[in-house]
Amino acid sequence: MLIRTTRAACIAGLLAISLLAATATTPAQATEVDVAAYVKRDLFTTIKISPNGDYFAATLPFEDRVALVIMDRVTRQVMGTFQMGRDTAVADFDWVSPDRVLISAAQKIGFLAEPQPTGDLYGMDASGGRVELLVGQSVGGNLGSRMQGKRAERVAAFLVDDLPNDDKHVLISVMPFTADPYTRVERMNVYTGVRHIVTRVPVRNARFASDNQGVVRFALGGNTDNISQLFYRDGDASEWKQVNHEAASGRIEVPIGFSADDKTAYLLVEQSSGPDVVVAYDPATGKHTELLRDETMDPTIIYKPGTSIPVGAMYGGDKPRFRFFDETSADARLYRSLQGAFGGDAAVITSSTRDGRVNLVHAWSDRNPGDFFLFDAEAKKADYVISAAEWFNPAGMAAVRPIELAARDGLKLKGFLTVPKGASGKQMPMVVLPHGGPFNVSDEWGFNREAQMLAAAGYAVLQVNFRGSGGRGRRFHQAGAQQWGLAMQDDVSDATRWAIREGFADPARICIYGASYGAFAAMSGAAREPDLYKCAAGFIGVYDLPQLHQEEVLKHGSMRTWANEWIGSDKATLQANSPTRRAGSIKVPVLLAAGREDKTAPVEHTQNMERALKTAGVPVEAHYYASEGHGFYKPENNRDYYTKLLDFLSRHLGGSKATVAAGER
Repeated sequence: MLIRTTRAACIAGLLAISLLAATATTPAQATEVDVAAYVKRDLFTTIKISPNGDYFAATLPFEDRVALVIMDRVTRQVMGTFQMGRDTAVADFDWVSPDRVLISAAQKIGFLAEPQPTGDLYGMDASGGRVELLVGQSVGGNLGSRMQGKRAERVAAFLVDDLPNDDKHVLISVMPFTADPYTRVERMNVYTGVRHIVTRVPVRNARFASDNQGVVRFALGGNTDNISQLFYRDGDASEWKQVNHEAASGRIEVPIGFSADDKTAYLLVEQSSGPDVVVAYDPATGKHTELLRDETMDPTIIYKPGTSIPVGAMYGGDKPRFRFFDETSADARLYRSLQGAFGGDAAVITSSTRDGRVNLVHAWSDRNPGDFFLFDAEAKKADYVISAAEWFNPAGMAAVRPIELAARDGLKLKGFLTVPKGASGKQMPMVVLPHGGPFNVSDEWGFNREAQMLAAAGYAVLQVNFRGSGGRGRRFHQAGAQQWGLAMQDDVSDATRWAIREGFADPARICIYGASYGAFAAMSGAAREPDLYKCAAGFIGVYDLPQLHQEEVLKHGSMRTWANEWIGSDKATLQANSPTRRAGSIKVPVLLAAGREDKTAPVEHTQNMERALKTAGVPVEAHYYASEGHGFYKPENNRDYYTKLLDFLSRHLGGSKATVAAGER
């Protein structure tokens, strides 16, 4: 088993990033909880090795920006940095040659604290030189309709293919800033920004897949009806032809790559029943051959190191599992070796050199937020590189147990129970924590900061993947459609009662708390089950379904379709299941919090919920944070909010409060 060494955090030291934070541990119930450890930003958000293995590139969050730093892999010397100034961020980046990166930008907009993607693309050498804004609103020049130089334009651009055999060009998708746009693919020089249109497609909102020679072969999109359409062409000289239409086939087919010889395409197929499957597709004959299917979980595709060739899949659930097209292949043997080397941790390759020899491996578990190792596939050796949140001590974290239960209608539900370290596991005060989304989002095995913080305060934490959650196939997903406050809510209630029956939870000390949709579920649960919970808390929530439906309908065509299909359009039903309209049924104390600049769950939802609770005589405290949006960005605001949350829970369930800094006493 590979263990984190105590040597200096090799990247962090060179970047002058302080890691002088107290190690977070979790006794069964600490006297006080150091919230700062749980809201502190990760040391870095993304790290990737360069195609030839000479460099690391990593994004680092600072107080007012997120920067990109490039280091020599051997000496750990900083070679170049990229930052755009105050209130900006590197949203994403990719190595597009052995010594150049393509950078996607984000900018703080209006009063929002969290930077929003702008669609601008920058290029920079590994040395930090030749920084160019390649696509965006602040560049100039025009070389005509087909060949374009750098010019100001209201478009968002995203990488499609880094063209490994061409160090000067990439393929990008270009999307105009219009509702439900038609997207095109362009070939762009990563030094000059000169672009040439490669193809346009006859479907809106398209994303693309290219083969190993950089030829765009698939386009997947949908019009305002949200019906998926897949188009295929043999090459640049060929016309697009439709090869799948969801309305006709009942399937959604998503291209994920090609075989090494480009004769076989691989598709992720979403069907009407069961989880998604991986199939091999022969473009010449149209034949589909099933390769991988799991009984319960959708796949996450694994690619051959250093390439874009799919070779297998990871399946979540109780703990990650790995399957391969050929279980005797070198790739399958490599992953089996990695899982064995890291003991109980899961391990995946996140980036590789082009030859596949040197790989960055991310190892994580339910108690470990993640370590990165450099694995040499020829030498069979792994060296520790860095941890994103080194201040957490895995040995001191709470255990996470997979759970399974049946809903009242027989539907199988799965989730997780986090048990405070050192606790007996019986008759515990419990926080029920429904996830946000709600659709195509799920709770998975791994390190959850919020659950670990609550466990540190002495609470068991119950998370259930109610119907509508993602990763479990279309039928389970669609079972949640228009079930806001109905069957989705019943699943959460059934899981809570299961925890009581099994003896995990003290029925007199259970609170329900969530964010976004989870906040809706918390208020809906308190209204629908007034005797089940002793308190309820909602963070950045939506609470009025007619208002939510109207907000989505006013956006654009595809969102209008989504709102009618997934929220529902019957006004009476929406009103009957809105927590704001059922505040009088809530009998327990409530905590609310919201960001005043939230565009996803506008602050009016929380204000209306607070007003309805006060009118009904329900004890409520509400906290509003200027400049914050959907999910707080500033550590000081997160710390203040979680301090208030732990204080609220302590008053009603008896757990620990947050540590108060000396200057705040």
